[in-house]
Amino acid sequence: MEQGWDPQIRTFFKKILNSISYGLMWIMGCAVAGIWFRLGYTGGVRPVLPVVCFYVVASGTLLLLLRYLVKIWKSE
Repeated sequence: MEQGWDPQIRTFFKKILNSISYGLMWIMGCAVAGIWFRLGYTGGVRPVLPVVCFYVVASGTLLLLLRYLVKIWKSE
């Protein structure tokens, strides 16, 4: 029996772990900013501009994350 893993399997698992970890980091960052710092909702008396900026930044970073993941998964 061989010792170690095939290099292709190692890169495949690395892609899987990187995709999951980056996705979870993005979700946790947006959740903390939206809930803890109260940027996800207006609450009636807050100005709307910070909330709109939060959602624009969250959408932009999601697009960048998806672009990065597509680039990673298309590479050999």
